[in-house]
Amino acid sequence: QNGLKFSLGPENETTVTEFILEGFPGLDQRLQLFLSLVLLLMYLTTVLGNATIIFLVCVDHHLQTPMYFFISNLAFLEIWFTSFTSIKLFAILSSDQKSISPSSCFAQSYFYFALGCTELVLLVVMSCDRCVAICQPLHYAAIMEPQLCLCLVVAAWAIGFSLLSYRLLFLPELSFCGSNKIPHFLCDNTPLFKLSCSDTSLLWKMDSVFLSCVLMVFLCLTLAFYMRILFSILHLPAASERKKAFSTCSSHLIPLSIAYGSCIALYMSPSEEASLKTNKIVALLNTVLYPFLNPFIYSLRNRAVILALNKFLARTIIKL
Repeated sequence: QNGLKFSLGPENETTVTEFILEGFPGLDQRLQLFLSLVLLLMYLTTVLGNATIIFLVCVDHHLQTPMYFFISNLAFLEIWFTSFTSIKLFAILSSDQKSISPSSCFAQSYFYFALGCTELVLLVVMSCDRCVAICQPLHYAAIMEPQLCLCLVVAAWAIGFSLLSYRLLFLPELSFCGSNKIPHFLCDNTPLFKLSCSDTSLLWKMDSVFLSCVLMVFLCLTLAFYMRILFSILHLPAASERKKAFSTCSSHLIPLSIAYGSCIALYMSPSEEASLKTNKIVALLNTVLYPFLNPFIYSLRNRAVILALNKFLARTIIKL
């Protein structure tokens, strides 16, 4: 009746073979439908905005610089990150399709954390790139060579996915023999660990310490680069240049504060005592709002990107 699926394990214990992602069960059905439409619109806008950035960087040689190379990689990552969470959330809200297999649940959990970690590394790389551009403009082209940029991006993806590889080893080893209802819209670590019949105390501690260390290291590196940028901006001779630089940096701090603020709230607090209701609300900022804002803040407000888009549209119209 509730979509529960169990099988008898080798020790005559019922083993969960399917999870139920509850989503937001307390919301009215009409409100859930409305939220699903809002979510769909935000998801399509996120994908279209990021895909537009990737396309423009590929076709316009004026945008083939280190900064836009990193931004296009961030856009590519955002498409995958939001797809792993938003599509399932849309299905839960719109059609009540809440079931998910354990293997799919573990895969979603791994890619959610791996892509998130990769994004934090990319943000460090992007802040380093801006630091070099502003603090050492005369040596920028010589330092940020295409080979170095490619190596930095490859390293970001490798670090993000390798750091979280321990989850591939531990998650499938967990046993689930009680309730199969996950009070969340994604397979986050807190609800998964609470459902498990296994002793998860070691995994709680590993996740808490590891994720806290990763967050603090990447946050400190990012802030260090932006502090260096800030000091360089203060020494710019022209007030107009200082105002423009401050405007750009302050806009970048908005998504950074959402990304790090939500991650700190979710994964640097004592996980076993954390409120799942609060976690779901904060996770929405991380999985829906943050990817939605990124294309507008990093690129679509940029004059060079708008000019490239207008040129492409004009050429397309002329050909038609």
